Amino acid sequence: MTIKRNKLYILITLISLFICFSNGVMAGEFEGSWLLDDSSGKPFEATFSEDGTASGTHGDALKHGTWKDENGVAIIHWNTGWTTRIEKKGDKYVKTAFKPGASMTDTPTNTSAAIKKK
Repeated sequence: MTIKRNKLYILITLISLFICFSNGVMAGEFEGSWLLDDSSGKPFEATFSEDGTASGTHGDALKHGTWKDENGVAIIHWNTGWTTRIEKKGDKYVKTAFKPGASMTDTPTNTSAAIKKK
């Protein structure tokens, strides 16, 4: 009985470590600064921090929000009411933006390339 219990503890520990490691790797994919285009095609920079906060330059204004990784897609909720998604498609990242009040199942208001700064 003790051997089975030890094997169970080891299995649970390994699964827990795998989950923690996987979440860290995925979050790391999106953390940092990104070059994006707004809905008018004007470039702006957005930064996603490890603590889940997001900030971005937008013209002369600075916007803030929160972000999280949902199944390999960065979902950003801005204080302006806009929602942005960044996901990898092939070897590139794509940004889709949804205006305030729109659902992420609606047609995106804007779609453009997303480039992670090195």
